[in-house]
Amino acid sequence: MPKQTMTSRQRLLTALDHREPDRVPIDLGGNQTGIHKFAYQTLLEHLGIEDDLVIMDAAQQLARPCEAVLERLRVDTRYIAAGAAADFKGDIVRTERDGRAWHDLTDEFGVRWSMPEDQLYYMDISHHPLANAALGDVADFPFPKGDDPGRFAGLRERAVALKEETPYAVISGISGVVYELCWYLRGLEQWFIDMLTQPEFCAALLDRTLAFWLDWFRVFLDEVGDVVDVIMIGDDLAGQQGPLFKPDFYRQVVKPRQKELVRYIRSRTDAKIWYHTCGACAQYIPDLLDNGVHILNPVQVSATGMEPSDLKVRFGDKLVFWGGAIDAQHVLPTAAPETIREHVRKNLTAWKPGGGYVFNNVHNIQAGVPPENVVAMYDAAYEFGFYD
Repeated sequence: MPKQTMTSRQRLLTALDHREPDRVPIDLGGNQTGIHKFAYQTLLEHLGIEDDLVIMDAAQQLARPCEAVLERLRVDTRYIAAGAAADFKGDIVRTERDGRAWHDLTDEFGVRWSMPEDQLYYMDISHHPLANAALGDVADFPFPKGDDPGRFAGLRERAVALKEETPYAVISGISGVVYELCWYLRGLEQWFIDMLTQPEFCAALLDRTLAFWLDWFRVFLDEVGDVVDVIMIGDDLAGQQGPLFKPDFYRQVVKPRQKELVRYIRSRTDAKIWYHTCGACAQYIPDLLDNGVHILNPVQVSATGMEPSDLKVRFGDKLVFWGGAIDAQHVLPTAAPETIREHVRKNLTAWKPGGGYVFNNVHNIQAGVPPENVVAMYDAAYEFGFYD
């Protein structure tokens, strides 16, 4: 087995610069690269590691991996995240509706997320506060303060400690959700209707979400713009077969707001900008590059037009691919560990050349994925990730 010659941070920064490091950087633990609490618990048992379960993402029910797990899987990244406004409680409340017990969380925007007590897998949205709003209501809706100082209390200290006291790359939690936040507030079906029937409503709400994130990033970048290596933003633009809505609407209405945010971030930091969208998003890659994005995640290799070798040839000199390790829908949950190893080896062969690749599963490791498969995936990433 070859030997490592770089620190984790050196490895990641080299790959992000489209150069070949000693081996492919390995990632786990973010909002889009995490592990569901049930999968994490079985992984702990399999590895013989003890850890108290800490939920780092309530909606997705993701666990915060402990250092022992991250070190065993040879993970090169560590995450930091800002919090909520100082006066936001964020308690999960047990309620009863329709003869069923629910765990409810109302976020800062008034969106209620709910999870049934008899199926504690995920939270889905059960209340959209702007569901019945008219255009005139958008300006009056009480958005939280993006620049509330409470969000960033202790953030710099934590980030600097990671940077100065560990060898790991420092990655931000998810932020900059300009588009998806609109349908959280409005409701997905109504938002899709709005895009067709009243685009002026959509534009007005997008302006509000953009303003929130510009305020948020002004303080975030004041605090840690000189410390973080990667900043994660994103909105899902595509489904299994292609775009979720008309590309013309994206380019005319959504893209200018996203571009303004990315350009602002890039004017304040040298950190690389990671953009998250699931699905068959290949046709949007030129738009994301035009926006100023450096990284695409999660690279859903099972979706239409998302073949690793094709994407690498077309965009590999301009865009870093972060994810895309394996078919997370049809292979990772059910295949034997040896099959997992072979899928990882094949995809690494496509992604590795010239750098510009960071290893991760496609999105989060879901409940029910056998721990043997998780270990096989990460061990294969290490074994086959070395460069000659």
